[in-house]
Amino acid sequence: MRKTVIASFVATVCSAAMTFPVKAEIYVSPFGGYSFGSSEFDISDPNTNESGKLKITEAEHYGVMIGTTTKDPGNIYFLYSTQATDIRNGAFTDEVFNELDVDYFHLGGSLYFPKGKFKPYVTVSAGATHMRPSGNYSSETRFSMGFGGGAAFEITPQVALFADVRGYATFVNSDNTFFCGPDECIWNISADVMWQGQANVGLEFKF
Repeated sequence: MRKTVIASFVATVCSAAMTFPVKAEIYVSPFGGYSFGSSEFDISDPNTNESGKLKITEAEHYGVMIGTTTKDPGNIYFLYSTQATDIRNGAFTDEVFNELDVDYFHLGGSLYFPKGKFKPYVTVSAGATHMRPSGNYSSETRFSMGFGGGAAFEITPQVALFADVRGYATFVNSDNTFFCGPDECIWNISADVMWQGQANVGLEFKF
């Protein structure tokens, strides 16, 4: 799935770049950072009917953006981010219940406000959040949107250092079971939106 999505977007980016023959440049931006501020889910144990809260633990993440610049000035991009973390149920136990990978697959765009080599920007994106618990529990994929702001500093015409903060809203829209296994589901969950923040630092390489 990941290879197919990335390959499809690279083709789209190359096509878009041809639309802007003077200004457009293909770029690749690896980044890393910290994911924080995940919202809590209201949950209940389907076996005992005990209620509580479920939360994704804060942890490091890494990812990459592949895109093309535009003449606005700005860019359009595909973003992939992955976080290896865990889920905890504070009402029933403070111990880690299960490991969890959280992936974002987003298409987005940014608008820059250049001041010489210093380039503040705002960005928005939309796509999918893919949550993969360890073991035999089912994965969950939900539509999500992102927004944020940051700044880039041009080290050379082809290389820039950037830092930004992004917020992601994943539309869970669930009042049913979540993370089901072959024999049972972990919890009944009631939630509309899962919020998560990211602080990122990375390098942009233009070609």
